Amino acid sequence: MPLKVAVQMDHISGIQIAGDTSFALCLEAEKRGHELFHYTPDRLTMLGGTVSARLEPLSVRDVEGDHYTLGAAVRTDLAEMDVVLLRQDPPFDMNYITTTHLLERIHPETLVVNDPVWVRNSPEKIFVMEFPDLMPETMITKDMEEIRAFRRDHGDIIIKPIYGNGGAGVFHLRDGDRNLTSLMEMFSQLTREPLIVQRYLDDVRGGDKRIILIDGEPVGAINRVPDESDARSNMHVGGKAVETEMTEREREICDRIGPSLRDRGFTLVGIDVIGGLMTEINVTSPTGVREVKKFGGADIAVLFWDAVEAKI
Repeated sequence: MPLKVAVQMDHISGIQIAGDTSFALCLEAEKRGHELFHYTPDRLTMLGGTVSARLEPLSVRDVEGDHYTLGAAVRTDLAEMDVVLLRQDPPFDMNYITTTHLLERIHPETLVVNDPVWVRNSPEKIFVMEFPDLMPETMITKDMEEIRAFRRDHGDIIIKPIYGNGGAGVFHLRDGDRNLTSLMEMFSQLTREPLIVQRYLDDVRGGDKRIILIDGEPVGAINRVPDESDARSNMHVGGKAVETEMTEREREICDRIGPSLRDRGFTLVGIDVIGGLMTEINVTSPTGVREVKKFGGADIAVLFWDAVEAKI
């Protein structure tokens, strides 16, 4: 049965289709005959008990520079949709959190993917802390003395914003680097939130593996190798995607976290693994679907819509 699908995302005009997971999901939805609608988070409105958005009919095609067509925007009650895809990119700020509160009002009668309640209650760099034995040593704090003590214990460290994304604001401080105090002063001026402090993993030079799970089951992986001049492997900042296979240790990690993902209604999740240690659980707008298919892996967009249609 064709479904009415609204996609809440950053504007489709600005995406890079070669590596955009939201676009891949739209392509497969259209292939199945589902009716697509596009809107950005700033178009959400709540009036009384009704949550609506100015929806634009959307059609997509896999053509660089000519990848979409939008129709005229019409204010529409989102309860009229069968599915809403919650796909805008972080930062995970109060604006993002507010959209989850609004979408919570229509879910699950209208299926919101991923579940907005658990997206809100599972910040990506905090949710992962439920599995400390699967992670490198990690601390969440703003306390400078605690950070200094952590650094004395572990030498090289990574410091990054707790609600950042795409590698923005990630710093590698080598043992003995004298920039820690200045760096903390800078962060204190930019944000009131605590920071993530993590033991640096030398294995990142060999890649930061993105593993994608559907309903808690691993369905594909790519390895993201950082540029020689950068500590970060994110593809937004120059990391290169390469073909990979999952290890026994990585499957063990997926087996451990799978039940928690299913319990929270997370249909599509991406985890990051470096040297057999998990660093993040991405639940907001995980990426990597097109890269997995490019290297001969599963067509995860197909698996995603199979899972969504089963829930409907």
